Amino acid sequence: MNRRQLLAGAGAAFAVGSLDACTIGPVPEPHPSSPVTPISLSPVNATIDRINRITVCTRPFRPLGPRIEAEKFDAKTVIHNYGHGGGGWSLSWGSADIAVKLAQATGEKDIAVIGCGALGLTAAVAAQKAGLNVTIYAKELPPNVRSSLATGVWTPSSRICFEQNATPALKAQWEQMCRISHAQYQTLLGLPGDPIEWVDIYRISDARRGSHPAEKPADDRPEFAEMELELVRDLMPVSKEYAPGTHPFGQRYAYRNATIMFNISAYSYFLISQLREAGGKIEIREFHSPADLLALRQKTILNCTGYGAKALFGDQSLQPVRGQLARAPTQADVRYCLYYNGAFFAPRRDGQVFQVTGPNDYYGFGDDTTVPDRAEAEKAVKTIASLFENA
Repeated sequence: MNRRQLLAGAGAAFAVGSLDACTIGPVPEPHPSSPVTPISLSPVNATIDRINRITVCTRPFRPLGPRIEAEKFDAKTVIHNYGHGGGGWSLSWGSADIAVKLAQATGEKDIAVIGCGALGLTAAVAAQKAGLNVTIYAKELPPNVRSSLATGVWTPSSRICFEQNATPALKAQWEQMCRISHAQYQTLLGLPGDPIEWVDIYRISDARRGSHPAEKPADDRPEFAEMELELVRDLMPVSKEYAPGTHPFGQRYAYRNATIMFNISAYSYFLISQLREAGGKIEIREFHSPADLLALRQKTILNCTGYGAKALFGDQSLQPVRGQLARAPTQADVRYCLYYNGAFFAPRRDGQVFQVTGPNDYYGFGDDTTVPDRAEAEKAVKTIASLFENA
């Protein structure tokens, strides 16, 4: 069963263009016996004059899925840990668990981590918890790394691989990473600054779910794999349907469940603090080829360079997926996410974010440009604003 059949079978087929499941995840079937109490929400102050920054990131997609394996370079062992598409933050702890075990198998106690983004920081902290001594080497530190510009919500199978490459072994590995990461994030709730928190997410549709057939592919390009409903449905809070008149979004249908949100500034600071408190070090260094790694004193190296692995290790399978965020000041009375008509909103504590996710999973695919697009930013804000017009 492919992703589109799975979503349709779960009753998750919205009107065409109303749901980019690869971006924000599929939606579990609403509980049939759940009573619906009308909801009242503070409206999002979505106006283009509030945009104070536009940022662009490059998600590292590999058609075959993440690369987590050991490779020998002379006397060095490089443990690759990259290529997670849009699921880097979401899968980071589970991915680190696999990579650190590979590092431990080398017998070395002093290891290097290349990269200081989502995968690098998490792998470094996980390695310390396993009793290893860690030094991170990186050209840039947060907030000047690609993963600091991520959307910041739980998306463990966002552009993780092509459906045709989702082998049983890859599915098993993905589920392992997903469950380990999800469990670890539950231990990080309630910390100062709320680096991790649960928030409600409302997926809004102009028509009732299931009233239109699932969107058909526009061409013969392969579908991206979606595995949440198949493998980790138990981790997904039940969705509840709200008909027009029971919510503040006009004559539309709303589907509410909950999602994990990463306040990336606070979370990155937390991870760096954990690393340094346990004696870890960070050194600024740039690498141009695998030969440069030979100068490091450590014999075991965790490569967590994300999209940078394409240039550093010549991995030409890596494909960029452009993602842009329009940022605005926080709004204390708004603590919920929205998805509507190809646009997404998250109320992160380090600044509200608005994003155009596009009409299909291929939006931004193959685009490595990082120049901000003001028109796209305004479109994201205006689409979210339209939910509150005449409400």
